[in-house]
Amino acid sequence: MTELHLWLRHEVRTTERRTPIVPSDARRLVENGVTLTVEESPQRIFPIEEYEAAGCRVAPAGSWTSAPEDAVITGLKELPDEPARLVHRHLYFGHAYKRQPGAAELLRRFAAGGGRLFDVEYLVDDTGRRLAAFGFWAGYLGAALAVLQHRGRTAAPLTPTTKDELDARLRPAAGDADFTALVIGSLGRSGRGARVAFSVAGVEPTCWDLEETRDLDRRALLDHDVMVNAVLATSPVPPFLREQDLDDPSRRLRTLCDVTCDVGSPLNVLPIYDRTTDWDEPARRLRKEPPLDLIAIDNLPSLLPKESSTDFSAALLPHLLDFGVGGPWGRCLDSFHRACRELGVEGEEFGDV
Repeated sequence: MTELHLWLRHEVRTTERRTPIVPSDARRLVENGVTLTVEESPQRIFPIEEYEAAGCRVAPAGSWTSAPEDAVITGLKELPDEPARLVHRHLYFGHAYKRQPGAAELLRRFAAGGGRLFDVEYLVDDTGRRLAAFGFWAGYLGAALAVLQHRGRTAAPLTPTTKDELDARLRPAAGDADFTALVIGSLGRSGRGARVAFSVAGVEPTCWDLEETRDLDRRALLDHDVMVNAVLATSPVPPFLREQDLDDPSRRLRTLCDVTCDVGSPLNVLPIYDRTTDWDEPARRLRKEPPLDLIAIDNLPSLLPKESSTDFSAALLPHLLDFGVGGPWGRCLDSFHRACRELGVEGEEFGDV
């Protein structure tokens, strides 16, 4: 492998406080011969001085567009709308392989510039298991917010916190009524995180996974007070909730958190809403009577930016040190090419890693 140059970009989303590479792991990369350029970012949970101390180069926010073409531009969430031609290799969560809104436009930008997308969601081992993910913290925060909303203790706008502070708010207080909760996708990373949060809140949730959703009992689903969806479907399945279910006058369900936020995808298992919620409006009322509140925030782990970044960076680090043509990165690149073909995206000849 030629010398690797990673370029850690500033995130354009104002509520994105996480980073895929924390300063302690940045030091490990530098010590192993990786060149690491870090853009200044006022919102990143770790200050730029910690990266400088780790031996990283520093660049202005947004300067990745003029980075050397061999640099691997590394981030987490969406790119800005410009430039129209993406010439670099990019490593981040692209959300472009399941025909999501804007997917074709994004892939055309890569095709136009000859760049490539290494979507971290598709960085998997040979069994298909993801190698670096924020799933646990997404599930934990999804369930935590559902509990706080159901107990009338949501404070908007949401602000980043620590796990200790959040746990203190989650623990049951005098006067809190008992309620029933359901976690769908309970055996995955997000599902496990949701179960931990419910445990802190003093709630023992019903846990469903593949076996229970194969022949879904919607009546049983609707008979829970709170539901957390942690299922990321990879093939078509019947929806867990439909519009007519929300209008059922006997529905007990009052608070729903969709951790997956697969809005706009044909694989969405909750096609009952068309836009996510956010830190300013964490919950939106879908029905007035009986009431039903929806939480669907697509960067939940950013509310615990230090803990979630540290875990993710630790998982990603060994694969960055082994960045190359084969193995997980090769599978990642194959997913990109396959998505381009499926969307009919044409462009310059793509090279390898």
